[in-house]
Amino acid sequence: MEHLKPHVILPLQIGSLDLSITNAVLFMWIACALVFITLVIAGRAGRLVPKGIQNLMESMVSFLHQTFITEILGEEAAGWFPFVATLFFFILYCNLIGLVPKGFTATSNINVTASLAVVVFLCTQAVGIYKHGLFGYLKKFAPKGIHPVILIIMIPIEIISAIAKPFALAVRLFANMTAGHLVILVFLSMIIMFKSAIIAPFPLAMATVMMAFEIFVALIQAFIFSILASMYIAEASHAEH
Repeated sequence: MEHLKPHVILPLQIGSLDLSITNAVLFMWIACALVFITLVIAGRAGRLVPKGIQNLMESMVSFLHQTFITEILGEEAAGWFPFVATLFFFILYCNLIGLVPKGFTATSNINVTASLAVVVFLCTQAVGIYKHGLFGYLKKFAPKGIHPVILIIMIPIEIISAIAKPFALAVRLFANMTAGHLVILVFLSMIIMFKSAIIAPFPLAMATVMMAFEIFVALIQAFIFSILASMYIAEASHAEH
């Protein structure tokens, strides 16, 4: 379980504020650097017929644009594409780095996923207020034509629903990334538990299969987080009040 725990690498205390650099922070920085380097290299290639990393990144960006903008947000909200695409690539790299030996999955830390969810929540509220005005946006918590008595129940439900969405984002990503590592840990622990050269290949094979499956999970969880963020922004931007 030590692999899943954040550890302080560089203690840093400013008054009562703890700004220590943990392994989660370090690997988030590494993920940011890798995203930047990958996209810069792909963008500088500039081939008319893309190949290699340029082809890969162009295909991924094109797919994300088709999904997030064309199908969800709409072309008038294309300005949000850099945000949701950055979310996707950052989460994907954080997920994949954790599969590297000695690496740490930053997204298996609830503080990291909660921070990402809070950013999505703030952006959602901001776009809703920008598009409809403060009072126009608040009207969504009190739909027209609803009896005043029902509104007493509806308004708290709407508020709880708005808060629950980012909470679900944070918990889903955290739980999925943590669960995969725990399953691999269970398989590898069986080798130590049974201490048998005959049994050892079986849990090792299962752990290898699970590692391969985790690559798919890393991709799909990054996509799910990003697509849900797009849906929440679209709902706040386009909803009738």
